[in-house]
Amino acid sequence: MLAVSFLLAMTLARGLAYVAFGESGSALAQNWPAFWLGFRFDVRVVASILLALLVLGSVRWFDPFSGWGARRFWLTVLTVFSGLLLLVYVADFLHFRYLNQRLNASVLGFAADARISAAMAWQTYPVIQITIGIMVGVAIAALALARSHRRTATAPESPRKVIRFAWFALAFVGCAVGIFGRVGQYPLRWSDAFSLRNDAMANLALNPIQSFLSSLSFRSSGYDLEQVRTHFPRMSAYLGLPVSPNERPSFERHVPAKTTSTTRSAPPLNVVLVICESFSAYKSSMWGNPLNTTPYFAELCRDGIFFDNCFTPHIGTARGVWATITGIPDVEPVETASRNPALVDQHTIINDFAGYEKLYFLGGSSSWANIRGLLTNNIRDLQLYEENSYVSPRIDVWGISDKNLFLEANDVLARQTKPFFAVIQTADNHRPYTIPKEDLGEFVPVDLPVADLKRSGFESNAELNAFRYTDFSFRKFMDAARAARYFDNTVFVFIGDHGIGGNAGAMFPPAWTGNNLTCYHVPLLFYSPKRLPAQRIHSVASMVDVLPTVAGITGIPYRNTTLGRDLLHQQAVDGGRSNVAFVVDHHSRSVGVVHGSYFGNHQRGGERTEVVWADFTQPPPGSVPPSQSSEYTPLAQAFYETARYLLLNNRKRPDQPSAEFAH
Repeated sequence: MLAVSFLLAMTLARGLAYVAFGESGSALAQNWPAFWLGFRFDVRVVASILLALLVLGSVRWFDPFSGWGARRFWLTVLTVFSGLLLLVYVADFLHFRYLNQRLNASVLGFAADARISAAMAWQTYPVIQITIGIMVGVAIAALALARSHRRTATAPESPRKVIRFAWFALAFVGCAVGIFGRVGQYPLRWSDAFSLRNDAMANLALNPIQSFLSSLSFRSSGYDLEQVRTHFPRMSAYLGLPVSPNERPSFERHVPAKTTSTTRSAPPLNVVLVICESFSAYKSSMWGNPLNTTPYFAELCRDGIFFDNCFTPHIGTARGVWATITGIPDVEPVETASRNPALVDQHTIINDFAGYEKLYFLGGSSSWANIRGLLTNNIRDLQLYEENSYVSPRIDVWGISDKNLFLEANDVLARQTKPFFAVIQTADNHRPYTIPKEDLGEFVPVDLPVADLKRSGFESNAELNAFRYTDFSFRKFMDAARAARYFDNTVFVFIGDHGIGGNAGAMFPPAWTGNNLTCYHVPLLFYSPKRLPAQRIHSVASMVDVLPTVAGITGIPYRNTTLGRDLLHQQAVDGGRSNVAFVVDHHSRSVGVVHGSYFGNHQRGGERTEVVWADFTQPPPGSVPPSQSSEYTPLAQAFYETARYLLLNNRKRPDQPSAEFAH
């Protein structure tokens, strides 16, 4: 009876997840493999708790029918289990809404910033109603368990020991088989979900308890030096390095200053790098989203150098900031690299902008994810502006509004007397999707039918309006900057910190939705109308390429220890045909690369390897050429192993002292 009740509840939860998050246009019959595999995952969880009840309950002192104490003990245990089950499923549902991933051990990263995470949850979700709902659910479960116990206790028991033993043995074997999960040499594992048709089906199949507990084992930092050496010839060819004769491979290369039409001016070019929260490409106007959410930014892209095929290595803001500043993908499996004290010492090309003022603007607190440690420990003489640095009021957990952040940053930049490298990190395009009341006169929210929202990749009007407010903030910033003296001698760089998983529908090839490329595809714009000719470039680009490209535009000499390359230089060399964008999915333990017209994705430690068409500018071919299929897995592994190595081997030089060490 207990097994049936728990399994029915879990199956119902999976059905609700299918209704809420399932692929549009995906028939229920197509998803039966996911439901069946998910049921087997559920059986593992239920069988584990029932096996404990069966074994311990066979001991007289723990027999739930032998006395009041044992009865209360087991009713308490099962009630607590029911409560935890309900709590985990609620957290799983909200986690999937937030990151398009089932609950896994990466959620522990939020606990490291408990105050900020709690404030975000409070401002985003009806926490009180959810808590009351969980309490009511637990109370119902407790009453149902007590009633079930009474009915079972009054049922007649067979007087024959052999029959009772047979039932015990049958139940024991049933639980053991349920825990093992399959008939075969190896048990059922959570990674088996990723052998299904696509990631959407895998997410539907997963059980959040097993997913969370299984992913706990992939938390350690480190690298395999032999793997780094093995892949070094491939990486050295890509990065333009000599094959290293040394015991420890070096990825350092020195790029001399260059003079171009852009750099002949005096004084040196300023840089304003804008890291845009959740700036997902398919939701924006540059690719023809029907809701035309970012018309102003689309106008900027028409007047600048716009890379429309750019990808971030991962999802998550902290990881995006890390990859942008260091040029190294954050391949830490659970905790972000910024939270790991062993990785706090990193070289960044920003320090090669000699004679420049270094400024960083963030509307909230830089203690979130220990971003302060990454920034102040590695960017020399950094001027960090964060909460309490501004006159504008806080509007939510993320600090002041993006519009006010831009305007206050512009006021600071307009007062600079030396060249500067400034970073502005936005946050409003993020739950709780706050639109400041002061802007509701000039910015007009829209209210559209759910069908129109879903068709264009949005889940709610709140999300849509936050995305539109981002475009509004860009316009206010650029209008203010144009009135300042620094504008004509500045290159503005905009890049999304990551995308948002969702249904790209007919706007992009199926790989964008089925293989979660929507999580990684973001705009990348270099804008300086007096210095850079307008062009739209379709060559593959990566977030790790940003700083080398900026250094190339400004013409400074720099030391490159990143996995990135100067995109404009590479465009002149081979039209960007050799460019690669590395992608890592910590949830599915897969690594992949976008190269040319394809996305190759490989599950580490598994057998799943896919190469899919990923070019939105032309129709797909009839089949994937075998010669192309074979190159993606080793290339993805080369980037992954090299990134693991560089995280621990990218230290600053002694002449680049730490400004501050922050835990």
